[in-house]
Amino acid sequence: VQLQASGGGLVQPGGSLRLSCAASGRPFSTYVLGWFRQAPGEEREFVAAISWSGRSTTYTNSVKGRFTISRDNAKNTVILQMNSLKPEDTAVYYCAASPIEGRVPSRGYEYSDWGQGTQVTVSS
Repeated sequence: VQLQASGGGLVQPGGSLRLSCAASGRPFSTYVLGWFRQAPGEEREFVAAISWSGRSTTYTNSVKGRFTISRDNAKNTVILQMNSLKPEDTAVYYCAASPIEGRVPSRGYEYSDWGQGTQVTVSS
């Protein structure tokens, strides 16, 4: 599946951004979808993921209560709503798709397809 992320930008601390990832190619609804991020000089980090049905989600601890992941299988889109943004959320954000069934993976090697990334900068 091909993935195209968008929606990044510059926002002040406490602000919000909505990232979107559009998919094309193989059946979108059969994949787990996730968001990862990578800050300069840091390793890639898991952010959030959602099951194919949308009924199961998982988040890294640092974004719980602030970020919400959702998907619309009819529109082949996954959304990451980010609220109460902090400077430490600054990173390039990547959407990714995993063919794993039965659970929601959080490790990068479990994802087979990746989008190109969108920059999120949180700064005053």
